[in-house]
Amino acid sequence: MGQPGTHRSRRGIITGLVGLAVIAAYAAVGAMHTLVWNPLAAAPGSTLDEIQTALTQADESLGESKVLAWAIIGVVLAALVLLLAVLLPTIPPRVVLATDLWLLALAAPAHMFVAFGAGMSLADTFGIGGSDHAPWGALLYALSAAALLSLVALAVRAPARAPFPAA
Repeated sequence: MGQPGTHRSRRGIITGLVGLAVIAAYAAVGAMHTLVWNPLAAAPGSTLDEIQTALTQADESLGESKVLAWAIIGVVLAALVLLLAVLLPTIPPRVVLATDLWLLALAAPAHMFVAFGAGMSLADTFGIGGSDHAPWGALLYALSAAALLSLVALAVRAPARAPFPAA
């Protein structure tokens, strides 16, 4: 039948795996949006090579290293949540879920921070507005808002008890 904590541990690990997958997808879409889709939408008819050449000639950059660091950090943090769920089977699945929801909610302001420079570089180079020209940024921000609302709902619904069982 198994030990009493086995079922809860398995649920926590599955929750962590799903969280890792969602956060990795968010990071991939965020990086692609900032470095590929938005520049292509901002300069219609231009290739990425042409956009990059124009940015370089204008002494501008999309801030590739910042965007990739943002994406990697998010995935690493989600992997750490999963690792803790694996190593500490007493962590309730709700805590794993809440932590992943926090990461998703905080991904939007962090993405705005790293994407701002890319948007300004495109604006300065092509004489356009610095806002998003591709729709994927709004989708990411909507997902982060949904994660924040889910986190609030989880907190309201949570029973008043200690997060970890007494030893």
